Amino acid sequence: MSKKDLSGSDMKGKNLKGLNLQGANLKGANLSGADLSNASLSGANLTEADLSYADLTNVDLSNALLTGANMKKARLLYADLEGTDLKNVILSYADLRCIDLEGKDLNGSDLTHADLSRANLKDANLSYSDLSYADLNKADLNRANLSNAL
Repeated sequence: MSKKDLSGSDMKGKNLKGLNLQGANLKGANLSGADLSNASLSGANLTEADLSYADLTNVDLSNALLTGANMKKARLLYADLEGTDLKNVILSYADLRCIDLEGKDLNGSDLTHADLSRANLKDANLSYSDLSYADLNKADLNRANLSNAL
């Protein structure tokens, strides 16, 4: 399914474990509750996609576009986010434990109640992000931009 146009498609709750979706156009797709663990979404367009409640454990999201995506309550353990655009992403209640977000642009993102314990947020841009009630226990916020963050 790599490089396919799946924009607007409904894959709610589907088992997509280990699937190759590299470069796929998933703009506005409904992937809520889908199992995408171990899948490759490298270079995929997930702009405004619904990934709420999705299992994204060990997923490759490198160089993916996630602007405006809904990732509420998504599980992102060991996810590869190298080069990923995370502006204005909804990550409320998401499981982001131990995730590497060093240098990432999370400007305007909703991280309310997110579990960011032990996350690497060094040099991350969290300006205008909502971190209300987020678990930042042992998170590294060294040199992170928190201007206008809640």
